[in-house]
Amino acid sequence: MQFRRWLWPLAAATCFSQAPLGAQWWAAGDLLNQAIGKSSGGTLSLSFEVRSRLEHREGQSFGFDPDRSADFIRTRVGIAWKPAGWLKFAARMQDSRAPLYGLNAPNTVRDPADLQEAYLEINGDAKRGFGLSAGRRMFNFGDSRLIGVPDWSNVARTFDHARVWWQAGQARIEFLMVSPPRVRPGEFNRMNLSDRVWGTYNVLPELAHGHRAEVYLLRHDQDAAGGFTGQGTLGVNSFGSRWTGPIAAGWKYAVEGVVQGGHVGSASHRAGAWSSVLSKTIGKVDASVEYKYASGTAHPEDSTRSSTFDQMYAANHDKFGHQDLFGWRNLHNIRGLAVWRVRPKVTLNAMFDDYWLAQARDGLYTGAGRQIARSASGSAGRHVGEDFDFFATWRPVKPLLFGAGCGVFVKGEFIRKATPGIAPVYVYFFQSYSF
Repeated sequence: MQFRRWLWPLAAATCFSQAPLGAQWWAAGDLLNQAIGKSSGGTLSLSFEVRSRLEHREGQSFGFDPDRSADFIRTRVGIAWKPAGWLKFAARMQDSRAPLYGLNAPNTVRDPADLQEAYLEINGDAKRGFGLSAGRRMFNFGDSRLIGVPDWSNVARTFDHARVWWQAGQARIEFLMVSPPRVRPGEFNRMNLSDRVWGTYNVLPELAHGHRAEVYLLRHDQDAAGGFTGQGTLGVNSFGSRWTGPIAAGWKYAVEGVVQGGHVGSASHRAGAWSSVLSKTIGKVDASVEYKYASGTAHPEDSTRSSTFDQMYAANHDKFGHQDLFGWRNLHNIRGLAVWRVRPKVTLNAMFDDYWLAQARDGLYTGAGRQIARSASGSAGRHVGEDFDFFATWRPVKPLLFGAGCGVFVKGEFIRKATPGIAPVYVYFFQSYSF
């Protein structure tokens, strides 16, 4: 029965891709919105998405967790009302299920019928002047390395938030407070302001020759009710900047650096992180090479000092390999990516990642920031391993997207010595329909 769900959209897309407009069933969403817009005077619109991803994972957490196969199904239905050009109300329901996973599916993969978005926005489209957004909403800041929505996840993160900004062309000064609600399968997700980030995130005016800069100062507060597991509370200040622009001969760059201070429980906190990307389009291939670093704690037994970078609410999908094994904590990472646009509707991707611990006595961390393993003496070495990923997408028509991929991890010294030593393997197929 699971595979029938996969076959009908694929067969339909193949059979009807050359059909006249009247027979294009996938255009129903656009036609529906046209009718609703006409009857409401252009004030109402609907959105819809259904996505199914059938995947198999072996060697989860390098053998600490069992192998798993599941079909991750996510459905979203949204409505937006703009009674005036400067005013918008929006809401979205998200239903996330995981057939084949079993009864013990965690809240990272299963959360039936919950409120994903419900917000008010004032002057959201204005090019100049004040704007405001408040409520529950999905959004990203910058390259989503500190605040973002990992949309690949079956239960994508959302934020209870308040944002106020001043827009002047491409420049923007913004003050914000964001907090992810606590996911509670079977119940409505509740606000949890005990875990929050607040501060300012600013986009500077475009500099000469297309160079752009973003500067931010953010404070992450968390106590036991918010998920902090140590004694006391967490209070981390992050000052960072992100720069993008062209170099020469078609090359582009993107760099981001962050320094942190504050406290983790009773320990003083000093940490930092860096990301740098060089990219270029060569014919039909978009090529890029990337280096990332996040600090670790040299002497974890010293309870007075902490240097493990706090990645806050990072959206880490594809940033540390397509398998999403690691996060931006105590890590050196080199990544190469080639995206080949075979045809306008078909894309092939090849990705390579290599990983080392920044500090041998600190741990290795997941994309969500949890520790996988640690060598207290540092004798397990620093080389974690390499990840080889291949994936492809096909969009026969705008609302439909199909994809498949696989990933193979090659163990390094740390994985062999500090874990059960099982190398992860990842295979998946997905389909989505949206308007």
